[in-house]
Amino acid sequence: MKFIGAHVSASGGLDQAIIRAHELEATALALFTKNQRQWKAAPLTDEIIENFRQACEKYGYSAGQILPHDSYLINLGHPVEEALQKSRDAFIDEMERCQQLGLSLLNFHPGSHLLQIDEDLCLARIAESINIALDSTQGVTAVIENTAGQGSNLGFKFEHLAAIIDGVEDKTRVGVCIDTCHAFAAGYDLRTVEECEKTFACFERIVGFNYLRGMHLNDAKSDFGSRVDRHNSLGLGNIGKTAFSYIMADERFDGIPLILETINPDIWKDEIA
Repeated sequence: MKFIGAHVSASGGLDQAIIRAHELEATALALFTKNQRQWKAAPLTDEIIENFRQACEKYGYSAGQILPHDSYLINLGHPVEEALQKSRDAFIDEMERCQQLGLSLLNFHPGSHLLQIDEDLCLARIAESINIALDSTQGVTAVIENTAGQGSNLGFKFEHLAAIIDGVEDKTRVGVCIDTCHAFAAGYDLRTVEECEKTFACFERIVGFNYLRGMHLNDAKSDFGSRVDRHNSLGLGNIGKTAFSYIMADERFDGIPLILETINPDIWKDEIA
């Protein structure tokens, strides 16, 4: 079964994100559990946690249908020790928030070397950061999102994802989320069935579908291989509709949250349908 939804706002309370997803007739959703552009947030109260859990139960969303996203400020591969520690502390807090809410996944961008350390060292730092977070928490899987490779961001090659996973000690609590726009911008073609077959065969060979925990379904304003991260509505960008039809028809993408981060919330309900 396909679980399809969008990254919805949690404005007014985390339970409101669940209600918004239900109104979209979504069977999956993503949300931020705190302000994504701030380092710190007030702890979750018992009331917030209870309201969220009750909304999930009322509207029929299990943990496996929800893909929360961490703060954009976090860089688990930061070359500067003090900043790295700040990111690690914030990431653990994000994992703990998921744990409190009864969620089992946390999606995050792997990190950036900021042109100060080499790729391999940065990837090793990211893996070490994940190990520290997993040791400090329970029941939540760290889900690495592929990137477009903009700036000094790592994670734009499947090899980067595989290298991070290789450095994670508890392989049962690490996974990946493939963003279609990011993949396309990074040079993985998705414009035809044949190219989809090639791209996902490459993913299977290098990473493995056993690690796929979610997807972001986005068309791309950016050009193929441009390393520029610019999302578009489905079928209105440079990827086109074929990739999304392909994913919907392929059982390898069953049972995981498939999340829209497309640019026009007014048509999310239609895109989900």
